[in-house]
Amino acid sequence: MFDQSSFAQSSFAQALHSAGPAEGLAQQLALYGRFVGAWTFEASRHLEDGTVLSGRGEVHFGWVLEGRAIQDVWILPARDAGPSPSLGKWTFYGTTLRVYDPGADAWHIFWSDPRNQYFSRQLGRAEGDTIVQVGADGTGSSVRWSFSRITDSSFRWLGERSHDNGATWRLEVEFLARRVTTT
Repeated sequence: MFDQSSFAQSSFAQALHSAGPAEGLAQQLALYGRFVGAWTFEASRHLEDGTVLSGRGEVHFGWVLEGRAIQDVWILPARDAGPSPSLGKWTFYGTTLRVYDPGADAWHIFWSDPRNQYFSRQLGRAEGDTIVQVGADGTGSSVRWSFSRITDSSFRWLGERSHDNGATWRLEVEFLARRVTTT
């Protein structure tokens, strides 16, 4: 008997995933393409009252949409971490779609966390050795997310928030990531 659900799942994955970057765009797409693979991270969330929550998470990056975009999945706590009371209510299971725009020479960033109903849209570009994404979230706050200290096997990711249109920024989260696999 034909299993329609397996076919739909398989065909969806095949339609979404790509083996690599689109031809002719590899150099431009390398900004985020270098992250393709699986990573673990140590996470710290800095609350306004000075409390710091910590835990271990995972992130997976892959080529999608004919190799014209990068999609990732961020998970905290990591699926193999078990109960993580140190995180309190700070957990997430979300995805980012990063689409390169050749006309703007920038990346459109769309973050979606359905568990927490948290969404953000940003524009990302290289600033020296750092990748900086700026935009807004559904609360009306300005957000700035950045990748820095990038090597083949590690990176630092920061999430900052501004309540005064970017005049000042407050560190909210820091992830220190280590590569697990490259595919």
